[in-house]
Amino acid sequence: QVQLVESGGGLVQAGGSLRLSCAASGNTFSINLMGWYRRAPGKQRELVATITSGTNTNYAGSVKGRFAISRDNAKNTVYLQMNSLKPEDTGVYYCYALERYSYWGQGTQVTVSS
Repeated sequence: QVQLVESGGGLVQAGGSLRLSCAASGNTFSINLMGWYRRAPGKQRELVATITSGTNTNYAGSVKGRFAISRDNAKNTVYLQMNSLKPEDTGVYYCYALERYSYWGQGTQVTVSS
């Protein structure tokens, strides 16, 4: 079992920045992949960024160059630095971890005002 707790969401103006954190606990030693997904109002959940235990990263095209995912294995924490935020980045952001099974956090709201 893996538990994920997100923090760092909030309200920001367009062009601003936010940093999300996700702390993992439980069977963290066997987590292979961690990442962030988001669900915008009225849309399906979509990939934002992922990072492997070897720190290989993958980004959605819409956030590439603006967002950066990183991982602190000693703290079992993954971060998402979001810069140059746009109103279309608004949504609930979910932390994700892949161990033997997939695990999800409870989500944190990000709202970008124009």
